[in-house]
Amino acid sequence: MTVTRREVLTAFLGAPLALAACKTNKRIPDGEMAFKPDELGHRVRDEQPPRIPADKWERVGVVIVGAGIAGLSAARRLLAAGYDDFVVLELESAPGGTARSGANGTSAYPWGAHYITAPMKENVEMVDLLRELGLIVGTDASGEPTLREEMLCREPQERVFADGKWHDGLYLHEGESADDKQQFARFKATIERFAAMRDGKGRRAFAVPTSQGSDDADLTALDKTSIAEWLAREKLTSERLRWLVDYACRDDFGARAAQTSAWAGIHYYASRLVGHGRDPQAVLTWPAGNGWLVGKLHEKIRAKLRVGLAVADVAPVSSPETGKPGVDVIAIGKAPAALGIHAERVIFAAPQFVARAVVRPYREAPPPHLAAFQYGAWMVANITLGARPRSRRRDEHMMAWDNVLRDSPSLGYVVATHQTGRDHGPTVLTYYHPLCDEDPSAGRRRLYAAGRDEWADVALTDLETAHPDIRELATRIDVVRWGHAMVRPSPGFVFGGARAAATTPVRGIHFAHTDLSGVALFEEAFHHGVRAANEVLVSLRTTP
Repeated sequence: MTVTRREVLTAFLGAPLALAACKTNKRIPDGEMAFKPDELGHRVRDEQPPRIPADKWERVGVVIVGAGIAGLSAARRLLAAGYDDFVVLELESAPGGTARSGANGTSAYPWGAHYITAPMKENVEMVDLLRELGLIVGTDASGEPTLREEMLCREPQERVFADGKWHDGLYLHEGESADDKQQFARFKATIERFAAMRDGKGRRAFAVPTSQGSDDADLTALDKTSIAEWLAREKLTSERLRWLVDYACRDDFGARAAQTSAWAGIHYYASRLVGHGRDPQAVLTWPAGNGWLVGKLHEKIRAKLRVGLAVADVAPVSSPETGKPGVDVIAIGKAPAALGIHAERVIFAAPQFVARAVVRPYREAPPPHLAAFQYGAWMVANITLGARPRSRRRDEHMMAWDNVLRDSPSLGYVVATHQTGRDHGPTVLTYYHPLCDEDPSAGRRRLYAAGRDEWADVALTDLETAHPDIRELATRIDVVRWGHAMVRPSPGFVFGGARAAATTPVRGIHFAHTDLSGVALFEEAFHHGVRAANEVLVSLRTTP
């Protein structure tokens, strides 16, 4: 079925913008669908695992499935413990998952996750990593780590386009009423109270990683309702405030405020505050986004990584020679060839929706917890510009790192060259567009219904509202579609039992992925990789 340009733009940007855009030229520069993480994955979903001849099997102690952040951190932990009898199998041609990056003659740029927040002292795993990478230079008077200044996001950090002009920050102060101002102050004070709160065991109410936070009943009860409902209950009805919270949910969860657990919505803010009266933790970012961190992790485990291999079957078995339990792994490549590995243990560092198709006990009898995991779809476009857009007004500030369009369903864009100090000349804008459909599968269908040209047109049409000359300045647009970009913390999910069930090892298979936290953060994926590796190290030592 042929779909018109107007129909595509209406579907992703709304009818008024589509109508206006279709009256103008739709020049679209060259580019490509940068990579297609769905292609091999759909083969795994739709085909039976191949049979591997007996003489074509390898034997390895541990197989790590997936080279995203969880898989890379698990591999790093195994090596740090002196264990090197393992391999990492990755579906794509490069590691990183949604944290991977790209580069061209203008700049490196992210293909997904593009920052982390400075870890607090309790997050020993992340502090250890950043110290190893030379990013931590000391501690402050309260023992919190201090970081290298050049790695912290430089100013201006963020701005929002509203009412035909750019405004500093994401909360729109200009034109706010006295009631808006009072509600915003009350919201901030409430978040500060949550940040300062400690339970009877001394745990923060909201922490990163989430496993260090409190599970007191009065806090976990927040998971039973949405953050939109919580705001209403707290009489926080200001449209400006509700937009800000909704934006945060779209940004971190790929969901609207009405689709997001109140616990997760509060965690977004409170987990980034050391305590009352403190500024939020600093942001660390690089031109490549979190791809910079991926590169550092990859350096350590490079010899163990095999790319272009999609794991099709993970089956607990007993060795015919010894009777000892083990796990057989079958992987397929882009060529017809397949690979078989007899392993003692597997670290499954891929999402639960993949586990359903790949882990044989799950495929044969799917456990109930799998149905609770939902994932939002995203499109990301990297737009290379030959020059910066012209300012619309004399008082307009330079581009910030994060640039948000208030009236758009997208998240706007980050500027890849921002950290380099290059505020003029060519750059790359990384544009993010989450599909927040009530039914995530409907969002995925919409995502894949549009190709590179259609998505490039959506991005340019959206950004033209703030930068009328961007279509002429764009020299190239590359696109990627993430069908399962991040787990959605829907009401009832975080403390509903599914995460705990999914984290439990199954006959030699140990699970590690950010979806096990219910929030898609680099720090959570890193934690689960370390946790699963420690489980495996203990089990190998105790196995007779």
